[in-house]
Amino acid sequence: MDKETIQKYAPTILVIIALFFQYNVFVTPQQLEVKHREILEEISMKYATKEQNSAMKEQLSDMQKKVDKIYEVIINERANYEFN
Repeated sequence: MDKETIQKYAPTILVIIALFFQYNVFVTPQQLEVKHREILEEISMKYATKEQNSAMKEQLSDMQKKVDKIYEVIINERANYEFN
């Protein structure tokens, strides 16, 4: 390339490079790591893990069993009361 070609396209190249930096087209690995941690924190605050979900299902299942036992006791008590 000759000097005139470089001088002709230099302003355009500088504008393009400035836009790349302004809109963060190129980022450093440190910036990616920080953003990754932010995303993981946000996700952990909004969503439950599979382990938490399965533990909650187990607790609900136990509660349902206890409620069923209570209903059985109530029904048996009513049945005994009606026969007497």
